[in-house]
Amino acid sequence: MVRDDYYRVLGVPRDATPEQIKKAFRKLARQHHPDVSKAPDAAARMKAVNEAYSVLSDPEQRATYDAGGPGRATAPPPGADAQRRRRFEDSAFDAFFSDLFERHAAGAAPNAADLHATIELDLADAWRGGTRQIAIDLPGVDARGRMGVQRRTVDVKIPAGVKPGQRIRLAGLGGAADGDLYLEVQIRPHPRFALRGSTLLAELPVAPWEAALGAVVPVRLPDGQALKVRVPAGAQPGATLRVRGKGLPGKPPGDLELTVRVILPSAHDPRAHALYEQMRDALPDFDARAQDAAARG
Repeated sequence: MVRDDYYRVLGVPRDATPEQIKKAFRKLARQHHPDVSKAPDAAARMKAVNEAYSVLSDPEQRATYDAGGPGRATAPPPGADAQRRRRFEDSAFDAFFSDLFERHAAGAAPNAADLHATIELDLADAWRGGTRQIAIDLPGVDARGRMGVQRRTVDVKIPAGVKPGQRIRLAGLGGAADGDLYLEVQIRPHPRFALRGSTLLAELPVAPWEAALGAVVPVRLPDGQALKVRVPAGAQPGATLRVRGKGLPGKPPGDLELTVRVILPSAHDPRAHALYEQMRDALPDFDARAQDAAARG
């Protein structure tokens, strides 16, 4: 039986290095894989690419193929079909899913069977923790030995106070029986709060008299809990108030860091307009620019 020249299929020279062959395969797998290509011949092209790579990536089979010459059939060694399928599973996963999963856990010994993906959480979910059911696309091989995507629904236990960048391990959901799936946590933007590690950051809107005279004002945390925060008399816009232990839950918990933002009553309100005029007339020597310069040193 006459076959395509495997080097031509992958688009590499006959003296290509293993790295060049792997790089060419990864590129073609992303281009022709039936799950991403809409071309009617995508499956056939991917089959040819897979066959070429399974031979040329194996030193022994490559040597046998080279000895037979391009376009000539060679008898595969015993067990070659199973070996080829296993290599295809590994390499096709590496090529097709490399944009979604990473093979190495940062700071841990790599396991080629582990998968890495991301999970997006609302700040309230990260704050409270709990169990959440998610649907995730995982690589798999069907009954005909073809790589594809299998959607699975899994229960994910989210620890309370999980931080961005932390990983949640799902045992046994990796690329093989001994592999695990690691979900790296990402926190969706929140309209009022941000995170810096376990420190919860937010602005604290206050009225001019609250900043000037001092006050106790309410702050609602991401989980809905109401907190009372004391604003010291004379608090300036941009001042930082820190509430110990009221940030992201944990051991130890983070802090809550509030930046004072003074909200002025609109001068379009006749009452406020009249009070602004009274202040102007009562404090003719007040110079905001000079006071700011003095505060900055």
